[in-house]
Amino acid sequence: MYLEFSETIQPLSTNSWNRLITDSNPFLRHEFFAALETTGCVGGQSGWYPQYLLVFENNSRLTLLAAVPLYLKTHSYGEYIFDWAWANAYQHAGLEYYPKLVAAVPFTPASGPRLLLSDYANHDRILPLITDTIFAQAETLGCSSVHWLFCPEQQATDLHRLGYLKRKTYQYRWVNQGYHDFNNYLGNLSAKKRKNIRHERRDVEESNIAIEILNGKDITPALWDTFHQFYIDTIRNHGAMPYLNADFFHAVGKNMADDILLFLARHENRPVAGALFFRSADTLYGRYWGSLQSFDKLHFELCYYQAIEYCIQHGLQYFEAGAQGRHKLSRGLLPTPTYSAHWLKHPQFNNAVAEYLQHEKNDVDYEIDKLNEHTPFKASSLS
Repeated sequence: MYLEFSETIQPLSTNSWNRLITDSNPFLRHEFFAALETTGCVGGQSGWYPQYLLVFENNSRLTLLAAVPLYLKTHSYGEYIFDWAWANAYQHAGLEYYPKLVAAVPFTPASGPRLLLSDYANHDRILPLITDTIFAQAETLGCSSVHWLFCPEQQATDLHRLGYLKRKTYQYRWVNQGYHDFNNYLGNLSAKKRKNIRHERRDVEESNIAIEILNGKDITPALWDTFHQFYIDTIRNHGAMPYLNADFFHAVGKNMADDILLFLARHENRPVAGALFFRSADTLYGRYWGSLQSFDKLHFELCYYQAIEYCIQHGLQYFEAGAQGRHKLSRGLLPTPTYSAHWLKHPQFNNAVAEYLQHEKNDVDYEIDKLNEHTPFKASSLS
């Protein structure tokens, strides 16, 4: 085998990379990473510098066996697995926390494999080789740590056996229990929650809002520019950082049209709000939302109810609505564990973080249990 780091994904053929993806996760596609690069959302002054680890069958580089989407980071923005307290502790101790290495999909809190393998690659042989190679790269680049974010639990467990610390967090996910339609879904909720959702949807209807669902190929360049305005409006309202530019949306719209849906709201035939989704074979991923005019309950309609209805109509098993947001619980999205793996070079800090993560895991388990006591579902619907 031949391993190398690459600062760009673009010389690799789309097919050679995409055939490593086994679960049709859209965020792991070559087109997604390439769009981030070509539009300057990573690289440049972004603080995200590609260091893709590529494993070839031999030094001819003809057959790609495995890959890790790896980035050199000079901050912790856009990760959604928070380590700011660790960075502050390093600073107070007179140590440098940045740079660090992160195996992740930039700006995307969606779980998926971070080690991508071809069908005939030997996982048990390649993973230790990859972790040793990444540790060596961290030493070469002067990194304090290595982090694998939003990886599957088994991958986090495998990394734990190789010296990483396993971290447990959670997000909210909706699961399709074979509902016939949205009313059938509502019938599984408590009367109070069912009434509240119907009231919220009625508020949108009475605002004379028309909603259409556009596939990627039907989103015009003008609509992409409009959606970018929506995105910027949300960023501005939350005091957040605009990680993505208009060129990025145009790029994924062109190259990933089959993976994209735009739920667009019009008022008096004018686009006023939109929610952007990506989809895989079995999952709908809510990513970005924004509006140029305020309408009561429109956010819930576009980002949750329309999404759930779409999943039911198209037979998708899961709906993931992104990071945080306890308000998702009352709409039927339940707390679901997410995992990451972390290695800190400094032994004392590594030990301190290990102790912290054990306490955090206990807190997360407690929070999930308490949240599950307050789901909107009837008890019989969850049995």
